[in-house]
Amino acid sequence: MSNVLGEKIRKLRKDKGFTLEKLAELTESSKSYIWELENKNPPRPSAEKLAKIAEQLDTTLEFLLDEGEQVSEEDAADAHFYRQYRKMDPDTKEKVRRMLKLLE
Repeated sequence: MSNVLGEKIRKLRKDKGFTLEKLAELTESSKSYIWELENKNPPRPSAEKLAKIAEQLDTTLEFLLDEGEQVSEEDAADAHFYRQYRKMDPDTKEKVRRMLKLLE
């Protein structure tokens, strides 16, 4: 039996081309931990690990934990990007803004 959290992690992981081993390495987890999140029902994630997984998958905790499909994958990716942007130094933010203007 699958779970919504596990399905989302598996889809995003595969979309990014990550193996279980790669995501485990990036999130300082074990391969078996990632496998259990994707396949056990109910999954038992730690908040810290889940935050690291969301970061590496360019999404948000809200999206991963949303079982009612109220948070779309695209909205979560936008929110993740905005959170990363807010952490950037002023020079990097200016470069990003200039790059975005070129795309308009």
